[in-house]
Amino acid sequence: MRRFDLDTCEEIILTITRNKTRSLLTAFGVFWGIFMLVALMGGTKGVQDLMAKQFVGFATNSGFMGTNQTSKAYKGFQQGRFWELTNTDVERVRRSVPEIEVVTPNITKWGIEMVYNENKTSGTLKGLYPIYSKIEEPQISMGRYINDMDILNRRKVCVLGSRIFESLFPDKSNPCGKYIEVSGIYYQVIGVNMAAGNMSVQGQAETSIIIPFSTMQQNYNFGDKIQMLSFTVKKGYSVSEIQKKVESVIKRAHNVHPDDKQAVISVNAEAMFGMMDNLFSGIEVLGWMVGLGTLLAGAIGVSNIMMVTVKERTTEIGIRRAIGARPNDILSQILTESMVLTIIAGMSGISFAVFLLNIVEEALSSPTSAAHFQISFWGAIGACVLLLILGLLAGLAPAFRAMAIKPIEAIRDE
Repeated sequence: MRRFDLDTCEEIILTITRNKTRSLLTAFGVFWGIFMLVALMGGTKGVQDLMAKQFVGFATNSGFMGTNQTSKAYKGFQQGRFWELTNTDVERVRRSVPEIEVVTPNITKWGIEMVYNENKTSGTLKGLYPIYSKIEEPQISMGRYINDMDILNRRKVCVLGSRIFESLFPDKSNPCGKYIEVSGIYYQVIGVNMAAGNMSVQGQAETSIIIPFSTMQQNYNFGDKIQMLSFTVKKGYSVSEIQKKVESVIKRAHNVHPDDKQAVISVNAEAMFGMMDNLFSGIEVLGWMVGLGTLLAGAIGVSNIMMVTVKERTTEIGIRRAIGARPNDILSQILTESMVLTIIAGMSGISFAVFLLNIVEEALSSPTSAAHFQISFWGAIGACVLLLILGLLAGLAPAFRAMAIKPIEAIRDE
C-alpha cells in the first residue's frame, strides 16, 4: 500500500510539472479566486469592526428633533415664523407618547473658550440631564458623571471630554475637584469622559464639556428654551413610527401646520444604522459574488487543462486499460490530479490572503479601536471544503472522458 501511494504521488507530481507554464497559469486562476474571496470576507469584517467602534455606546433606537422656520401659515400665524421648544415639551411628549422609553432635552454652545492656569483650548459646551447617558453612554475614567442633585441645585460642575482634558491637563493628572474657566464662569471638574465615538449629537464627546442642564439654562440666559429633544423608543417599536407621533404632539402644542415638513428637523439614528447594515450586507454579497465568480473561472481552467492532459495521455491510459486497470482506477487518478492542483493553488491563495489581512490589521488597529481583518475558523474550513468540491467537479468531465478511452482506440490514435 505504501509503495502504491508513493508511486501515485510521484505520478501526480510528474503530470502537473510536465508543462510547468500551463499548470502555473491554470493554478493562478484558482489562487486568485480564493484570494479574492478570503480577502473580501476578511476586509469587510474588519471595516465593520472599525465602524462599529465609532458608534460604541450610542443608542441605535434613538431619535432627535429640533425646530426650524415654518413654511406654511397656520391658525393666524404667518409663514416663515421662528419657534422654539420649551421645557414643558419634554413632559408633554413623555405623557402623550407612551412608546417612548427616554426623552430628554439638549442645549449646546459652540466655540467656547476654556482655560485652566496657562492652558487654553476651545470646544463645545453641552447642557444635559443624567438620563442622556442612556442615549450616548459616557466612559468615565476619573470621577463621576452629572447626577440629579447637580440638576436640582444648579451646581457649577462639569465633565471634561478626552481632548479637552488632554489640552487643559497635559500632565494627565486627576482634574477632579479643580476649577476651570469657561467663558468667564468657573466650573468644578467632577469627571473625565473618555468616549471617543464619532456618532455624537451637537458635537463630538471628545471636544465637549458637559454641565447640568439647569445650570446651562440659568448661566447662559436660555430661560425655559431648549434646542433639541432626544428620545429612545421601547423594544418592539420603530423610531420612524414614534417620531411621527412626537412631531405631531409638538406641532399641535406650538400651532404649527401638521403638514409642514420644514418646521421640524428630525434625525433618525435607527435609520442611519439600518443603512449602514444594508451597505455592509451588500458589500459582503458583492464580495462573495466576485470571489466565487473568479474561483469558478479558475476551476473551469483546471477542468480544461485536465481535458488537454487526458488527450495527451490517450495512449498511456489505453495501455493501462489493456494491462488490467479498472475504470475506477482511471477515474480516481484523474480526480486526484485535479484536486491536488486545485488544493495547492487554493491553499496558497488562502495563506496569502490571511498574510495580507494580518498586515492590514496590524496597521489599522489600535488599543482603542481594535479591528479583526480575518475570516473565522469555520470560514476557513468552509473555504477548504469549497476547494475540495471545486477540485472534484473540475476533474469529473476529464475523468469520464478518460474512462471512455478504449485500448484499441488508443493504439489507433498513436
